[in-house]
Amino acid sequence: MIAIDLPDARRLALSVVLGQVAVTLICALVAWLIADSDAAVSAALGGGISAAASLAMALLGFGGRSAADPQRAVRTFFVGETAKIVVMIVLFVAVLKTMKVVPLAMLGTYVATFIVFWVALANALPRVGAGARRRADTDK
Repeated sequence: MIAIDLPDARRLALSVVLGQVAVTLICALVAWLIADSDAAVSAALGGGISAAASLAMALLGFGGRSAADPQRAVRTFFVGETAKIVVMIVLFVAVLKTMKVVPLAMLGTYVATFIVFWVALANALPRVGAGARRRADTDK
C-alpha cells in the first residue's frame, strides 16, 4: 500500500500549482514571441484555468486537518476533485463566452500544464519494485 502524509500531499499539490504557473508563463512568453499578444493572453488563460482548478483541488482536497479517518480523507479528496472540475468548466465557459481567444495557444498551454500534473504525480510515487527490494533486504 502506498501512503502519503497529508502535509506532504498538500505540499506536493501546491508545488504542482507553482509548476503549472511557471509553465503558463513560459508558454505565454513563447506564444507572444511566435505570434502576438492575443496568443500570449490566450496561453495565459489556458494555463491559468488549469492552475486555478489545481489550486481549488489543493486547498479543498488537502486543506483540512490531518485525516485520521480514512473515509473522511476520501470524502475530502472527492470534494476537492469535484471543485477542480467545476472551476475548470466554469472558467472555460466564461472565457469562451466572453473573449476571443487563440484556441491553439489556450488549449496547448492547458495541455502543457496538465502534463506538469502527471509528471509531478509520477515523480512522487515510489519506483516500481523498490518496496519489494526494501522488504527483501529487511527480511535477511
